[in-house]
Amino acid sequence: MSTAPEPEPREPKPALVFDDPLDQQTSDDTDRGWGEAPSGDSAADLKRFLDEKPPHHI
Repeated sequence: MSTAPEPEPREPKPALVFDDPLDQQTSDDTDRGWGEAPSGDSAADLKRFLDEKPPHHI
């Protein structure tokens, strides 16, 4: 007669959190901006402006 293998210990499931999600800070609240590059160098700013300019603004 064979014995059943012992079940492996399971990790506990994460608890449900019922806090208000709008009260928590998100990464959008802490980011510098939407893809903003560090400024201060006017030549780099001009290059970025020319690189990101839409084609109809040439």
